[in-house]
Amino acid sequence: MLKIEHLGIAVKELTTAIPLFEQLLNTPCYKTEEVASEKVKTAFFMTGESKIELLEASDENSPISKFINKKGEGIHHIAFEVENIEAEMKRLSALGFELINEAPKKGADNKMVCFLHPKTTNGVLVELCQEIR
Repeated sequence: MLKIEHLGIAVKELTTAIPLFEQLLNTPCYKTEEVASEKVKTAFFMTGESKIELLEASDENSPISKFINKKGEGIHHIAFEVENIEAEMKRLSALGFELINEAPKKGADNKMVCFLHPKTTNGVLVELCQEIR
């Protein structure tokens, strides 16, 4: 793992969360993006070497909608940048970590991503990210 790439925070509405985080972090949102395959709208902020990703459900049946209905707004996942996502997936699977995705998929912010099931990571949803080159 190279670094913490970002923290994902589930929010009800980007329109209210973006200004709040712009004030909190004292930096503008540099990008918004919709990831239709994940039924999510995202907003990104730089903070040092890492990012904050806000996640708003774009469909009531999306994972973010289900998360907010169950737990409320808050930290959804932690993402780690990796050099080779397929090699990391293979390494972690061999160690007994359960992968939610069998293969990397395109995520937000020009990344290939894979998630690890929280039941094998002490209740934390972990995302692996590799920059698409």
